[in-house]
Amino acid sequence: AGAHTLASSSPPPPVPKKIPYEASAHGLTWQDPYHWMKNTNDPDFINHLNHENSYAQASMSDTQTLQRTLFSEMKNRMPSKISTPPERWGPWLYYQYIPEGKEYPLLCRRLETEKSGWLQTVFHNVRGGFGKEEILLDWNEIAEKYGYVHVGTCRVSPDHNFLAYTIDTSGDEQFMLQIKDLRNQCIVPRVLCTKLGSDSTDDAPIFTEGDSGFCVDITSTKDGKFITVNSNSRASSEEGLCDRCDQSISENEECSSGDYYLARCRAEKLYSANWQNIILPGEDISLQDMDIFDGHLVLFVSKKGVPMLCSIDLSINFECKYQMEIENLNPWFFPLPSSSCSIVPGSNHDFMSSVYRAVLSSPVV
Repeated sequence: AGAHTLASSSPPPPVPKKIPYEASAHGLTWQDPYHWMKNTNDPDFINHLNHENSYAQASMSDTQTLQRTLFSEMKNRMPSKISTPPERWGPWLYYQYIPEGKEYPLLCRRLETEKSGWLQTVFHNVRGGFGKEEILLDWNEIAEKYGYVHVGTCRVSPDHNFLAYTIDTSGDEQFMLQIKDLRNQCIVPRVLCTKLGSDSTDDAPIFTEGDSGFCVDITSTKDGKFITVNSNSRASSEEGLCDRCDQSISENEECSSGDYYLARCRAEKLYSANWQNIILPGEDISLQDMDIFDGHLVLFVSKKGVPMLCSIDLSINFECKYQMEIENLNPWFFPLPSSSCSIVPGSNHDFMSSVYRAVLSSPVV
């Protein structure tokens, strides 16, 4: 009876228009009368969404009290302040947190004023045991200005004076690169390869991607001597290495089997392309990514289809003329929960660090 009463009192569901359209793919053909919805700027599409929202609100009107109760319960389970573990880089500790009552995070830093172990660093930082907090970027201010914000990448310059970040303020996944001078909080007007303090006559682009299907990312080696330019699409990726922002040195390659391998050469011989293959994927292990530290090599691998991280002691004899497989290098695999989860590399700037940061997520963690 209750369901009948609700159905009779609710407005009829909106019915979108149909336009004949024949679609074909992989030798099959079918009718798609709603293909016109692909144009999200079509006034009829926006009007239909508004009708759908009105219909949903009217149909769920008798659950408003329950919705408020559930929202309150879920909100009470959330910590009042969500923060990331601080990352030490040079004399600074960098971290993010979402202030109470705000939707977006802040990127902050503090000067480290004492030497301590890593766990003590986290503890003292949470308790405010370090230098004065400095806010580098407030997502909330950008969101208030544009109504929406998605910050993609945030990176601080090696001298800690500049912040580079990408923002999407419309939701179309088109990001704009901005450079902020942290000494005066001003946005640098031009983003090209330029010598700070000079005029703009010698400014030059480092790399231009002509295919709009690719996204471009830029970073540097941990010693700051080289810049890597990463061009990625949904199906492929390519990485180039540049010296002094003026000459391309190398690009990554793949084995004939399609799996990545690890190669090396001396820094002074980069232009010779005299690369030595040192680590090959194993029978059940494929190499996905890598990071290097003082004393250890960290590999992001896929073992029988399961993502894993392993650490390899760099004291092994890399002068060996034979190519080695990961399993033969006594890898130490990071312990992971037995339940289903995913793990990806985190931010690891400090070459001398003995702590590796990773991001782990599952349906419950």
